[in-house]
Amino acid sequence: MDCPVCKKNVMIVLELDEVEVDYCTECEGIWLDAGELELLLGGATASDALLGSFQAANTPEKKRKCPICLRKMEKVLVGGQGESQELIDRCGHNHGLWFDRGELQNVLKMGQFDDAGRIKALLGDLFCSEPDKEKQNPCI
Repeated sequence: MDCPVCKKNVMIVLELDEVEVDYCTECEGIWLDAGELELLLGGATASDALLGSFQAANTPEKKRKCPICLRKMEKVLVGGQGESQELIDRCGHNHGLWFDRGELQNVLKMGQFDDAGRIKALLGDLFCSEPDKEKQNPCI
């Protein structure tokens, strides 16, 4: 699968606990497709609810193409009102979410994505070489 940012750079697939995460070694972006979200969140209902929960954002930022259907993705805001928010890319056909470098870590720190902490733990194992010893948490 080609990176939606680098265009021709093929992403690598990282797998842990039966979950595959597509990762671009060039721009360090992360693609979580709907199937991966289902595994992480415990089913299609939870995945669809998450994908449908984000608020569309009006931004001049260039829209990227979904690496699955190649249609332009929507820019959406993650985070509550009055809190810090993160702008990410969502396929309008619920194929998945694209996170530029650092965006997923910011979303996970907000606690808006995964109440059980499974995604944070998994991605910490995949992308972190040294855990935060003070908080006894993965780097992200």
